[in-house]
Amino acid sequence: MAPNTHPTAVQPPSAAGRLPYRGLILDFVGVLTADVGAAHRGWCTDQGLDAGAWHRVLGTHPEIRRLYADLERGLITQAHWNRLTAPVLGVADHDNLMGRVWAAVGADQGMVALAKAARTAGYTVALLSNSFGLDPYNPYLALGVEDLFDVAVVSGHEGIAKPAPEIYRRTLARMGLTGGECVFVDDQRANLPPAEALGITTVLADGTDDTLTALASLLGITGSPAPAKG
Repeated sequence: MAPNTHPTAVQPPSAAGRLPYRGLILDFVGVLTADVGAAHRGWCTDQGLDAGAWHRVLGTHPEIRRLYADLERGLITQAHWNRLTAPVLGVADHDNLMGRVWAAVGADQGMVALAKAARTAGYTVALLSNSFGLDPYNPYLALGVEDLFDVAVVSGHEGIAKPAPEIYRRTLARMGLTGGECVFVDDQRANLPPAEALGITTVLADGTDDTLTALASLLGITGSPAPAKG
């Protein structure tokens, strides 16, 4: 996903002047990941494809876009998506296509450290992710973030994806918290309004250390490890 350009924090009026938070909700791609675009471009180049082929096919090909939306909601398997996408991409071998493209992607260690610090400080930490299948490639396991969360709400298990309001309501219910008690971080602006409608404070991630600084300030977390990528 291409990062947004302006990190912002939107705080409900009722929370002004105090830190009422008890929960932290994190997106996955663009929040807990590092250098996704560079890794995908590098894979394409290694395959003899145009560097932007992966991004272009997923972003503009009508059928692949439809199939990806189905994949996010768990309506098709990742293996099935791999089989149908590989020939459109111009790749002969579809086996674990998603895993091969994502192999060089790492976790954003600064955000991982902040999530751990938040949990240590007593926050309930949740994952709210539009997934892209778990088999044969499980991105949460591959990047080592599965154990960061008290609650994990993954679109492929839920049958719905952001920005559908219901998936935010389910996340709050499983956390046992109200919207006003939570902060949500996502790199897609379109995913923020449904959270804000529930009273959740939102942070628009932009892939820079500014996001980490803004989030630590909102949560009142000090002395967390310095931001680090990879």
